[in-house]
Amino acid sequence: MTRIVVDPVTRIEGHLRIEAVVENGVITDAFSAGTMVRGLEKILMGRDPRDAWAITERVCGVCTTVHALASVRAVENALGITIPPTAEIIRSIMMTTQYVQDHVIHFYHLHALDWVDIVNALKADPKKAAEIAATFSKWDKNTPTYFAEVQDKIKAFAASGLGIFANGYWGHPAYKLPPEVNLIAVAHYLDALSWQKEICKIHTVFGGKNPHPNYLVGGVPCSINMNEVAAINSERLNLVKRLIDQADEFVSEVYIPDLLAVAGFYKDWAGYGGGLSNYLSYGEFPTKGYNQPDSFKYPRGVILNRDLSVVHPVNATDSQEIQEYIAHSWYTYDKGDSEGLHPWAGETQIKYTGPKPPFETLAGFDKYSFLKTPRWKEQPMEVGPLARLLVAFASGRTDVQDLVKDTLGKLGVGVPALFSTLGRTAARGLDAALAMKWLKEYYDLLMVQVKINEVSTFNGEFWEPKSWPKDAEGVGLTEAPRGALAHWIKIHNGAIENYQLVVPTTWNGSPRDAKGQRSSFEQALIGTPVAKIDEPVEILRTIHSFDPCLACAVHLYDPQGRHIAQVSFE
Repeated sequence: MTRIVVDPVTRIEGHLRIEAVVENGVITDAFSAGTMVRGLEKILMGRDPRDAWAITERVCGVCTTVHALASVRAVENALGITIPPTAEIIRSIMMTTQYVQDHVIHFYHLHALDWVDIVNALKADPKKAAEIAATFSKWDKNTPTYFAEVQDKIKAFAASGLGIFANGYWGHPAYKLPPEVNLIAVAHYLDALSWQKEICKIHTVFGGKNPHPNYLVGGVPCSINMNEVAAINSERLNLVKRLIDQADEFVSEVYIPDLLAVAGFYKDWAGYGGGLSNYLSYGEFPTKGYNQPDSFKYPRGVILNRDLSVVHPVNATDSQEIQEYIAHSWYTYDKGDSEGLHPWAGETQIKYTGPKPPFETLAGFDKYSFLKTPRWKEQPMEVGPLARLLVAFASGRTDVQDLVKDTLGKLGVGVPALFSTLGRTAARGLDAALAMKWLKEYYDLLMVQVKINEVSTFNGEFWEPKSWPKDAEGVGLTEAPRGALAHWIKIHNGAIENYQLVVPTTWNGSPRDAKGQRSSFEQALIGTPVAKIDEPVEILRTIHSFDPCLACAVHLYDPQGRHIAQVSFE
């Protein structure tokens, strides 16, 4: 038996430690530890609920809009605010934009190098690479000259020691792509770096900036007037249309073809990383308003035991459905650590009990993570693009079913292949393709609103605290690119009395519960083969397929575990 420790897991947001037990070349046990905590819930106590979005949005610099959306929805739910249809459309444009940008960044810059060997691309024939690329893409940059130029860049990069990629597992036997496909992928890695900074300009048009665009309880913080320089006018709407067209081309001619090309060489990974058999989606992308979730493009629901014949309903306000446990987390509850708490009754009381960093192993420690352990009806859940697709597929959404079947057919695999590391990675690409389609639809809907002059973007009916009840509670649900995200708020006398965030990586990366049930990260690693103990690229493949984001729980410590600094907000 050998214990592998990957700490920190790189190419993610935040700090994550993975420990895996390997016996006879296969992982038999695993531990996932979030080694940092921020405690945003503490910062929010006593503040104006209308300001919560601006604080929670800064949880992370990758998901630059999702926490703001969940926050304003929570406050609006608590106060009974319905936003104008045009504001809802703009929010959906912001969200679909986030999906497309985030998934492209994840595939190329956070996950691709688990499958792509940069150094091997030096052996490629640029002319042959162009010929291969032409078989699955019409991207006009796929020429022998361009691939030769990229190869020269790689040579110069390699000569300098490969920089931040110097410690990569290049030459590892688990890499299977031929040199030309490696070269294509590296070239598009560089293209994606340039492209992704363009699409986020859509956020700046409607939200004023990116990252962290502006939001507003009751609507969106922008006005539409074709004759005003400072408003959303025809020039800016035309810019948005150009950016959408550019994104559509990149997704359809670069991202999806590359995803399919890479997946074709790793079909064996349809047999690894399946993990849990339960999937949760809160649903997203309203067509008749946020208060009518049955009309969402992505439906809300739960799949249990991979049974796609039944979709179970989800009620986030039911105190018995969603609860957070801390049996193996560095927190404490007033009523004891064995009971779960619904987020409206949630507590954020940190109690670090060790081990003291730097530590060699988490084995033997009852508590081992700063992530709490959320459960739906006491069941562990996987959340994310795969969960969204499965719930939509099982709910009979034909556009999702058709896309999934068509894509799996191109790979020559069936629906069961989705329950894997490969399936999870493919699901993210399909998620981007659907978001791209819906982004175009939402833009067209916005233009219809403009043409009929239905351009109201704010409902100020309940804006003033004097109109609020003494006590109110609400929940804001959304589907971040990484999965199910919810904010729960309690308001008392116009101020935040309690605020709890349950984020996607809390669902997926949390420690075991009191029953010993593993969460997604830990369960997905079981049964994974590891070819080289000192270069566990297989662990990274499965963990990165979830796109972990630990930034929602960040706490800095030095190697000796000493307190560094405290910032007081008055």
